[in-house]
Amino acid sequence: MKCLALFLPLLLVLLAATTFAAPPPSKFTDAEAAKFTASDVTKLAAVDAAKLVADGHAVLVDVREPNEWAESGVAAPATLLAKSEFDEGMIGEWKHFLSTVGDKQIIFYCRSGSRAGKVAAALAAQGYRVANAGGFKDWQAAGLPTRKADDPKK
Repeated sequence: MKCLALFLPLLLVLLAATTFAAPPPSKFTDAEAAKFTASDVTKLAAVDAAKLVADGHAVLVDVREPNEWAESGVAAPATLLAKSEFDEGMIGEWKHFLSTVGDKQIIFYCRSGSRAGKVAAALAAQGYRVANAGGFKDWQAAGLPTRKADDPKK
């Protein structure tokens, strides 16, 4: 009985560590994931993306580069995660972001939608729920709120 009392807390700690540290399970085999492309990703209109984010069902991610954020501004609710950091092995804030996103859909945008589609496809192949909202110009054209890149997220 004493042995169980000693090992039960250790077992619980190990179970919690592996449960919370693991990425979401992929619903695809490696072969299927390799075939997943940007054209397979759901495309959303900017207004639909904004509503999902406002309702708390999704998070919006701008995958453009810092110089682009500074030049044009960003969508007001966007998390800023450069695609170049994703491509370099998810450096910067990528790993932390993905570990905290939970079951929310991740909606990406960039300048035209191309880079957003590539990142979305890569994460969809890993089991994340994703969508592509196209380009920042679509967000602006819809009259949705924007901010300067160095202003806090709204």
